[in-house]
Amino acid sequence: MDIADASITAKDITLDTPVIRGQSTIEKITIRKPSAGELRGVKLQALMESDVNSIITLLPRITSPALTTSEVNAMDASDLLALGNEVIIFLLPKSVRADLEKA
Repeated sequence: MDIADASITAKDITLDTPVIRGQSTIEKITIRKPSAGELRGVKLQALMESDVNSIITLLPRITSPALTTSEVNAMDASDLLALGNEVIIFLLPKSVRADLEKA
């Protein structure tokens, strides 16, 4: 992903460990940039610090297919981290993303 490109508002993440939902298996999650309203009740600083509770609160609001809180709680830690990292990238100002891309 071109992290400096502010026009990117969604990212597909292939899960290391698929989420089982009834008879179906979810292997890929699309995560989108959260709006201000979707961030209600979540501390931005906590998200930037990869606080697990904050990520678990936010992900059901910004994933497609929409994950339930129970599914996020049961998610493999590496998948939670991958999704959380994308949230952090979405929240960074464009200038910071450009600096990260140069590094």
